[in-house]
Amino acid sequence: MTQETILTNAMLVLSDRMFSGTILVRGRDIADVQPGRSHAPGAIDLDGDHLIPGVVDVHTDNLERQVQPRATARWPSRSAMLAHDSQTIAAGVTTVLDALCLGDLGFDTGRSQTFRDGVADLDALAHTGLLKSEHFLHLRCELPARDMPGLVDGVADHPLVRMVSLMDHSPGVGQYRDLERYRQMRIRQMNQSPAQVDRRIAELLGQRAELREGQRRWLLDRLAHRRLPLASHDDDSAAGVAQNAADGILISEFPVVMEAAIEAMRLGVQVIAGAPNIVRGGSHSGNIAAADLIRAGAVDVLASDYVPPAMIEAAWLAAGAGLIDLPGAIATITDKAARMAGFSDRGRLDSGLRADLVQVRPHEGHAIVRRVWRGGERVA
Repeated sequence: MTQETILTNAMLVLSDRMFSGTILVRGRDIADVQPGRSHAPGAIDLDGDHLIPGVVDVHTDNLERQVQPRATARWPSRSAMLAHDSQTIAAGVTTVLDALCLGDLGFDTGRSQTFRDGVADLDALAHTGLLKSEHFLHLRCELPARDMPGLVDGVADHPLVRMVSLMDHSPGVGQYRDLERYRQMRIRQMNQSPAQVDRRIAELLGQRAELREGQRRWLLDRLAHRRLPLASHDDDSAAGVAQNAADGILISEFPVVMEAAIEAMRLGVQVIAGAPNIVRGGSHSGNIAAADLIRAGAVDVLASDYVPPAMIEAAWLAAGAGLIDLPGAIATITDKAARMAGFSDRGRLDSGLRADLVQVRPHEGHAIVRRVWRGGERVA
């Protein structure tokens, strides 16, 4: 007999409205959604808490942070993956696109190893039932990096790849468009002399001029057969967004200026903003505030970027600040995120969809995750 679970006395958050009601879960799926309270024996009382769909995170670098918790300490990759998984499910993230960087520009040593190890760990763990969140791959391709094409070739047909972003972290571009700010940051981070950093910046600018455009075209051609969602990264101009859209790149990930986001909205290009930007009250690197983008109606999806618990908290904060209503805010981390990544079986509290569910209790301005179900099974 298929197992049934009744969750009742919950504030159900649908994509366009909220009401107090009950959800019937049958097996892995939602069987029914009804207003009102169930008095059936065995019904689980959620104490009036909010019940939202499982969060879909289309971009998180959190695995990198578990691999390298300190600048000089590298953690064993399998242990890092399991710690990362524990953190994502505790944050209510039932579907996660692990954003791994392909390409080294010389300042972030070890990223290529993190990428290779991360793919190997997912291959080893994905079908064991040991991961509590469902993990996929988001390839972050560093366009001016010499080693990027070789790394992409190894995973271009990997079945877990769901999204690809085209990045350029060269000095003077995107989030690093303030060249002097970039220079000072690298001097602090790398413990190198200004002359050493200046030489490296000059090398990177020359490398960008040599490689970026050719490797950008190569990447688009190499992945064309997959028809994956393609994103640009850190857009800093309307012209850049328009060029990307003309090439079929229809997601703008973390635009750094308002004009880029507005152009994306005009062209029908979807925009991803960072949830930590909302929680912190602004960008950590001095770029546009995500709250201003939401206020302008120029955000489709929020992603955790580097802090998985920021997802639900950011949605609640955005709604509490009157930037968007709560169903709309939750949709940016569930329904809209699922559709952006090509999932049609999750992201909403609808009959027939997968029972990925999160019980949330608001408390003094925070949103506390109390219980999590994935595919009808409680996992946190």
